[in-house]
Amino acid sequence: MNSAVSAETPSTMQAAIMRGQKIVVDRMAVPKPGPGQVLAKTLACGICGSDLHMLRHGPRLAKTAAPNDRIMQGMDFAHDIVMGHEFCAEVLEFGPGCEPSDSKTGVKAGQMVCALPAILGPGWRRTVGYSNDYSGGYGEYMVLQAALLLPVPENLTPDMAALTEPMAVGLHAVEMARLDKGAVPLVIGCGPVGLAVIAALKGKGVGPILAADFSPGRRALAVAMGADEVIDPAANSPHDSWRQVATLPNDAPPPALGPIPENLKPGVIFECVGVPGVIEQVMAGAPVQARIVVVGVCMEADTFQPYQGIIKELNLQFVLGYTPDEFAASLAMIDSGKIDLTPLITGRVGLDGVAGAFRDLDDPDHHCKIMVQPGEV
Repeated sequence: MNSAVSAETPSTMQAAIMRGQKIVVDRMAVPKPGPGQVLAKTLACGICGSDLHMLRHGPRLAKTAAPNDRIMQGMDFAHDIVMGHEFCAEVLEFGPGCEPSDSKTGVKAGQMVCALPAILGPGWRRTVGYSNDYSGGYGEYMVLQAALLLPVPENLTPDMAALTEPMAVGLHAVEMARLDKGAVPLVIGCGPVGLAVIAALKGKGVGPILAADFSPGRRALAVAMGADEVIDPAANSPHDSWRQVATLPNDAPPPALGPIPENLKPGVIFECVGVPGVIEQVMAGAPVQARIVVVGVCMEADTFQPYQGIIKELNLQFVLGYTPDEFAASLAMIDSGKIDLTPLITGRVGLDGVAGAFRDLDDPDHHCKIMVQPGEV
């Protein structure tokens, strides 16, 4: 395979760049694929809520990042970063010594693919879109790991395929919840993450699914994704609504020690907001021995009362990302058409519209997922 950028590929590309905590459109060099990598042309890339948080809080977080933080390790905010990790792309060419067989699925040049947004090296990993060295889908071209490519079924459009990554986040959260038989899930927050969790629960046949959000628009999307009951927290307590659904007959004597059982079905609460104070609110309202799965990415300092968890024996589970199998399962779910995901995409912009899209996504009633299409104006 030819490892050099072909004559048809320009030497520079346009990208929406995070520079000085602003999004600016500028030209930069087209990346060159190394061994085990491919050069790909971005077809569609979703804007993730984590990208919004990274623009606001990234520089501060980088200063306090833990040694094993594989995301922050690859980011120097004094230099340009091209974000975008929810993408669908077209494979253009393979790097030195890299062949289609290295993709494990036989992906060839010209095929449309999704990929786990990671570049792997001996003893290190970088996240595509959260790295100075590996730009993401807010640019016209990017380098991807051949071994992590998945071919996109022909019947899927690029923007539908680009939903694979956020859907995988929801599926991973559900898998990590380790749902007990008969568990009744409550999803707090119906932004893209919460909606992905609802879709994953629906896909697994779990129910009834309760979901809560202040936004009427997001509550409507929750129903579209499979929620059985939606709650406006301004009008009703999500936890009280959950108890009405999950209550069992009161036929068990209380233990001599430990929390008093509430005679409820197993409770699992997905915290999908990522705003300081929400974890404590969830712990306060959670039933005894509930499992709380923290999916929302809060990038600010937060506090909660440990006693709330102790007195109820709560299980607090934090989750991140997904496995390769979950990523592939999400693409298969989208391809199956069992759940119509088209309502999630509420806008499309070219690179010149990325900065404005970041601002627009602050309004939950008007937008859910905005797709970036670098080739469009």
